[in-house]
Amino acid sequence: MTKIRRSMLFIPGDNPGMLLNGGVLGSDSIIFDLEDAVSLKEKDSARILVRNALNTLEYGKTETIVRINGLNTKYWKKDLEQIIPAKPDVIMPPKIEKVEEIKEICDYISKIEKDKGILENSIRIIPIIETSLGVENSFEIAKGSPRLEALFLGAEDLTANIGAKRSKKGDEIFYSRSRIIIAANAAKIQAIDTPYTDINDEEGLKIDTEFAKDMGFDGKASISPRHVEIINQVFTPSKDEIEFAKEVLNAIKTAEKEGRGVISLEGQMIDAPIVDRANHILSIYKSVMGGSINE
Repeated sequence: MTKIRRSMLFIPGDNPGMLLNGGVLGSDSIIFDLEDAVSLKEKDSARILVRNALNTLEYGKTETIVRINGLNTKYWKKDLEQIIPAKPDVIMPPKIEKVEEIKEICDYISKIEKDKGILENSIRIIPIIETSLGVENSFEIAKGSPRLEALFLGAEDLTANIGAKRSKKGDEIFYSRSRIIIAANAAKIQAIDTPYTDINDEEGLKIDTEFAKDMGFDGKASISPRHVEIINQVFTPSKDEIEFAKEVLNAIKTAEKEGRGVISLEGQMIDAPIVDRANHILSIYKSVMGGSINE
């Protein structure tokens, strides 16, 4: 089953308290940030702090992700050299624009895995797309390595890159959101939406998260623990969604038993995408709520 990533919470890599409590903050994934959240003079100490946290702390079912520094810096190889042996679940490289960059990062991870006796391809990749070139190359990036789990839209840097004004409504990133969703879906990986940056606007967060879900995103990132609960609620299937998904799969089973090729439910034709959606909803239901199709 694909990893459920309703919520992904950024944690500054130089914040010991948040590193210590990352597994109890409620998000499906935590992102230890070695990039934007860490000043230049703290890069080395944050890297060591995150490495030690991964080596010594238990995060339970919470997925551990490390956002490394960009390929245009002198830090990214040092980040990987220290972090890969600590075996995070995912590496998150920022500002990815070309598939060649994915291959360069993956080749370096493979080298470290081999040197340290780590199972090849066990550490996954979720690149952040946050420039116009990255958006336009998003499908090629998504297909760039079997390590890729998702595409992550970084709207703050993207809007700065294109000279747009960032707004709560998000009209300026609608195309980019759509492009990321289509590219990820075509590559059969997940799409993760950008954080909502006003930590005090819970109503705005809920509206933005519902919009992202309706567009087709699989989850949403957050820069505040206060946002996690709302994001989880939005991306957790509703009772009606769960019941319809069960009905879809039961209709498929009934049709197979009766030898019918055409399947309909409540006047709606049931085809492969609807079945895939039903399976996805029930996988979330099973993962986060402990449910069963037979209940």
